[in-house]
Amino acid sequence: MHTLQQLFSGELAGAKHLKLSCGLTEFPEEIFTLAGSLEVLDLSGNRLSKLPDDFARLSRLKICFFSDNLFRELPDVLSGCKELSMVGFKSNLIEFVPESSLPEKLRWFILTNNKIKKLPKAIGNCYLLQKAAFAGNCLTELPEEMARCKNLELLRISANKLTELPGWLLDLPRLSWLAFAGNPFSYVPVDSQQLGEVSWNEFEILEQLGEGASGNIYKALWHKKSGSVEVAVKVFKGEVTSDGFPDDEIRASVSAGMHPGLVKLSGKIKDHPAKRYGLIMDLIPSSFYNLGLPPSLDTCSRDTFKPGTVFTVGQILKIATAIASATGHLHERGISHGDLYAHNTLVDEDSNALIGDFGAASFYKAGSPRSEKIQQLESRAFGCFLDDLLMLLAPGEAEQGITKKLTQLKEDLMQENVSSRPVFEIVLKRLNEMWSY
Repeated sequence: MHTLQQLFSGELAGAKHLKLSCGLTEFPEEIFTLAGSLEVLDLSGNRLSKLPDDFARLSRLKICFFSDNLFRELPDVLSGCKELSMVGFKSNLIEFVPESSLPEKLRWFILTNNKIKKLPKAIGNCYLLQKAAFAGNCLTELPEEMARCKNLELLRISANKLTELPGWLLDLPRLSWLAFAGNPFSYVPVDSQQLGEVSWNEFEILEQLGEGASGNIYKALWHKKSGSVEVAVKVFKGEVTSDGFPDDEIRASVSAGMHPGLVKLSGKIKDHPAKRYGLIMDLIPSSFYNLGLPPSLDTCSRDTFKPGTVFTVGQILKIATAIASATGHLHERGISHGDLYAHNTLVDEDSNALIGDFGAASFYKAGSPRSEKIQQLESRAFGCFLDDLLMLLAPGEAEQGITKKLTQLKEDLMQENVSSRPVFEIVLKRLNEMWSY
């Protein structure tokens, strides 16, 4: 975080990154003194409602964040920034997105939690668009022109007012991570899994284990009559996230049922002092860790990994088999995970693997005309997952026979013809056959 004093004094001359959050109501003209160098501008958490007409003077700008401000429309001056590829205006008051506002090189577009009723047709001209987050708005339809966004890989349209899931959307050749719960068209199954409710007062919070878009996870002692037991408790923030409504995540988590590749649920929280929703889960052993790291600003839609990370082909096969089995189990129940990534996968030293984070999960009616394509869309996500792991093969593993079979499976999963991709039943069969190779 920088200060206005640093900016005004010239201390930031030549800076490539600038982050100011200090109650700004007007765009500081002094930012233009950085025009020759500034690539990332973050003015989130202020009270801005407009940008200057000459904003495009920031000619080297690649990334801008204006989340948690007071904009009522997306500034059309953004389109003048020829290098701008990532735009974030989460949690503003935006109702209108002008046709002339979209930068030519737009790759990553975040408009989560606004009041947008309609997207511009010009979004179809954003040929480089890979990642778009529109959850938590008032969209009633998507422009057909979006069918030209052939590079789109991740799309969040949950928690809107969409009356249908467009057919062209499921034919996009690279779309892999889709969240669409919480819309009028969204299928909501009858709850087949019932979880008991447990009072918050029965828990003693020991420490925070993690924080996600939808809530915080804590290690806690559950003081039962039979004795105390350590568990994990997820407390939801109770607001629209980048993936959608917490209610939909809870419903998906419960409906997922039991599987060795899923974390077991024990109940729901009631009587939380802040009236928050919560889930009680088995405490994952400390030997488990995140397989990957989230995408970076550069990789956009693909995961990153710690430097020096390598895998043997045996490790990849074991992890892939476990995740394919768990994902297939979800699809048998009409659940699309929506966020199938290495960074949402937990593994231990023996390559045992668990899927986590149901924030982007969506329901669909199994056996419906589009159900197979929804699964084949997630097949590509699994293909990307495999691709990431295969690129980190240990030296000497590339020529293994199983490696060649995994590579062929990955290519089949990532082919652009959606209908030709194998579904998870076939994927798991092919992986199981490799064990005897």
